Amino acid sequence: MLNQYVKKILQARVYDVAEKTRTDYASNLSRRFNNHIWIKREDMQPVFSFKLRGAYNKIANLPREILEKGVIAASAGNHAQGVAVSAAKLGIRAIIVMPKTTPEIKVSSVRNRGAEVILHGTTFDDASRYAQQLVEKEGLSYIPPYDDEEVIAGQGTIGMEILQQRSGQLDAIFVPVGGGGLIAGVAAYVKYVRPEIKIIGVEPKDAPTLYAAMLANERVMLDQVGIFADGVAVRQIGELPFKIVKDNVDEVLLVSTDEICAAIKDIFEDTRTVTEPAGALALAGLKQYIEREKCTGKQLVTIASGANMNFDRLGYVTERTEVGEQREALIAVTIPERPGSFREFCHAIGQRGITEFNYRFASTAEAHVFAGIRVTKGLIEKEQLIEKLIAKDYPVTDLTDNEVAKSHIRHMVGGRAAQVENERLYRFEFPERPGALLHFLTSMNLQWNISLFHYRNHGAAYGRVLVGVQVPNEELHAFKQFLNNLGYPYWDENDNPAYHLFLD
Repeated sequence: MLNQYVKKILQARVYDVAEKTRTDYASNLSRRFNNHIWIKREDMQPVFSFKLRGAYNKIANLPREILEKGVIAASAGNHAQGVAVSAAKLGIRAIIVMPKTTPEIKVSSVRNRGAEVILHGTTFDDASRYAQQLVEKEGLSYIPPYDDEEVIAGQGTIGMEILQQRSGQLDAIFVPVGGGGLIAGVAAYVKYVRPEIKIIGVEPKDAPTLYAAMLANERVMLDQVGIFADGVAVRQIGELPFKIVKDNVDEVLLVSTDEICAAIKDIFEDTRTVTEPAGALALAGLKQYIEREKCTGKQLVTIASGANMNFDRLGYVTERTEVGEQREALIAVTIPERPGSFREFCHAIGQRGITEFNYRFASTAEAHVFAGIRVTKGLIEKEQLIEKLIAKDYPVTDLTDNEVAKSHIRHMVGGRAAQVENERLYRFEFPERPGALLHFLTSMNLQWNISLFHYRNHGAAYGRVLVGVQVPNEELHAFKQFLNNLGYPYWDENDNPAYHLFLD
């Protein structure tokens, strides 16, 4: 099977529109991690993403009589731009169906590249179904984002270029994974030509599409996926990609949002380029691999797959980078409510830098402190600090990996509400569109009172929402039905220690 794909990769027509991108030496990262780290710069493509390769190769290989009818794709991101540019190059009609929730900057970008844009539905699935209807109605050719031989071959030219550019020792290539077209193409070429090189896939912890499939030895459909790294937010690995990668990928690593944010900063410091979250995904996995293996002197390549980052999202990335680099610890500490106790606590922390300090009276006996503290030695220093505080009889809760604490509580002013009964706390991702909140409110039983509400958005397609609702025990079943029918991803946070310390 691999030899068939290698032949297709060698014959791929990507260079009519795509660049043969550089593989740059990351001197800062290499020095910091004592390995030789290289970055394959797919952010330098004309559409700032590798997706152009596969889209053009697919379209360019269609018969002329089919091309003349035009092409169609469903996408809210980089694939849309790849199809638009490819169609413009070949002088054919292109229609891109995008969800109504797509940010205007992406819609404008696709239109500016000559494609017709149809906004339909509120999710990618809505847009995809409508695109398939237009295929039948108007005789258009559907251009899939990853589950296609020609698309996979187009993406595989990245693997071919890496081997051309790094002909000597090469120990591993780290590849971001969404639908699987990129890693399938890279693995097909590299494992055929140099099977000793490890191919390592990297996915977000909240979108483990390939990881779950490898465990089950078959494709699985995830119930939901996180949307921070929206370029890889796919619920099921592609059928054709999985046939290739199940036997030709050495392992799949899972990384957190904080690790991805830290990797965005790492790439910026070496290249002065701001990648999108999916573009830094592979580097986050590379760093995790080095930490686990304790390796030195290895030749490692990471693929920076794209740089279509909304400027508004940079605030969120910056906020999460310190934790992702293990340079900030978030802790909750209970201190005695008496004169001088706050000063004593500050002495216990010592000369460390403070990033966050929230003090809240809890009762006549105690108070709670939410603290962000700089740590220069990562996990070791954090654990030492916690042990020191516990030794001084301070109850401490580590909130460094607590999503509610990081996304909401550190930004909330309020406090505990002793008069609120039967409060239930849930975390949501609301689609960033007019009417999302109204839909939530009008779908909810009027008898259920909202007792807490906190909303945050940093330019993403979804807003992060923390909601407290008063629901009596006898109505819990009906409330769970409401949540399941709502259609928004949600998490039960009623047992979250940050909630009980600062809000309950």
